[in-house]
Amino acid sequence: QVQLVESGGGLVQAGGSLRLSCACSARTCDRYVMGWLRQAPGKEREFVAAIMSSDSMTYYSDSVKSRFTISRDNAKNTVFLQMNSLKPEDTAVYYCAAAIRWVPTSNDVVSWGQGTQVTVSS
Repeated sequence: QVQLVESGGGLVQAGGSLRLSCACSARTCDRYVMGWLRQAPGKEREFVAAIMSSDSMTYYSDSVKSRFTISRDNAKNTVFLQMNSLKPEDTAVYYCAAAIRWVPTSNDVVSWGQGTQVTVSS
């Protein structure tokens, strides 16, 4: 069973940066596509970034492309999301996820983290 624990959320001013971390507990974490989704109040959950294990191919939604960077350390079973040039519209609960398909959608997720709040003030 894959368990995911996020950390690193918080409050930041527009233009600032945050780094989210996701610790994966299972020994098979490197078999999954890992990613980050977010959900803002009144909106659907959306995938913002994902990364494969084998060749570290990455995916970004148009809304975060060139501002966010996803990376993974398979030796430490950890996935990171570096978020730069944050905007108020980035405010959401961010969830780490393990998925079984590329490019993943919410339907492909087999394990979710508990979520971490990111708030960007204007």
